[in-house]
Amino acid sequence: MRLFFDARYIRTDFHDGISRYSAELAAAVHEAAAGQGVEVTYLVHDARQVRLLPDGSQTLALHAPTSWREPFTARLLNRFEPDVVFSPMQTIGSLGRRFSLILTLHDTIYYRHRTPPRDLPAPVRLGWRLFHLSYVPQRLTLNAADMVATVSETSRRQFAAARLTRRPVVVIPNAPQRLVDLLPGGSDAVRVNGPIRNVVYMGSFMPYKNVETLVAAMRLLPGRTLHLLSRISPARRAQLQALAGEAAVVFHNGVTDAAYAEALADNAVLASTSLDEGYGLPLAEALALGVPAVVSDMEIFHEVAGPGALYVDPHDATAVAAAVAALDDPGVRGRVIADGTAHIARFTWQRSAGILLDAVTSLVRR
Repeated sequence: MRLFFDARYIRTDFHDGISRYSAELAAAVHEAAAGQGVEVTYLVHDARQVRLLPDGSQTLALHAPTSWREPFTARLLNRFEPDVVFSPMQTIGSLGRRFSLILTLHDTIYYRHRTPPRDLPAPVRLGWRLFHLSYVPQRLTLNAADMVATVSETSRRQFAAARLTRRPVVVIPNAPQRLVDLLPGGSDAVRVNGPIRNVVYMGSFMPYKNVETLVAAMRLLPGRTLHLLSRISPARRAQLQALAGEAAVVFHNGVTDAAYAEALADNAVLASTSLDEGYGLPLAEALALGVPAVVSDMEIFHEVAGPGALYVDPHDATAVAAAVAALDDPGVRGRVIADGTAHIARFTWQRSAGILLDAVTSLVRR
């Protein structure tokens, strides 16, 4: 069987969610494919992407996914006779294809918050906005595939509720990166034996992320520091600084994965008061590292963390502060960490690769 894996969404500067999903799943598929008799070719558009793929990977250079050529991609691929093409996005051109196709839609959050990613070219941003004005373009896109992949059971239920596709939907879950490997002392470097000293937030500062409640909660948590790790605009930073008052809030404006791991490892709690999420990868990463979490009480966070987090009303700063303080109790903290570690262990890239390869096999046999 010949599988073409669309690796064109792997970034060469730093990973965003789609990039990390692509890179991690690509690596796991490479490892597992030989044992299942699957020949994998990775589609790239930048020579630097090849260096981010496993050694020995077979690649095929195409145009960028934002190119005007994208609607005609299937016709270009036909000449190479793949059996199945898998894309970690849903926008690869399918017109005239002579192969089986699996498209991925990660979540439906952009229908609820219609702000396109800022790094897209202006014409693509305009097309993005028009695409999400109704479900119709998405339905046409997904129904042009043989199978649709998504990253969570929550998303699969949302697809069904919106009647987004008539195609079978397979869940190929997201999984946390191994932050523990970035710590000089490995798991021994994770300090969880004292009161919570640091509250860590990793994510954007868009309005629905509701970082305001998290900042407000810090005014009720003297002696602790909130670390906002992600890049932030000067205007947004000024807003949150004004809200923080005398609370200890540190704006890191972007960190490496190693610095991210070190922040979580320092008697910390991962916190999010987001009002909506497509997945919640930082939550998964914290649990895999053995770090407790305080997060909004929403369906997707329950799927990711199970009993491994304390859930709060994201509008209630007092409740957020109380949950963080509750983790000072060694019994509470130990239970949350143990439950979180056990729950997140079910999500691995090896398992996700196996699900994808099983889907590929089922399409070829069909």
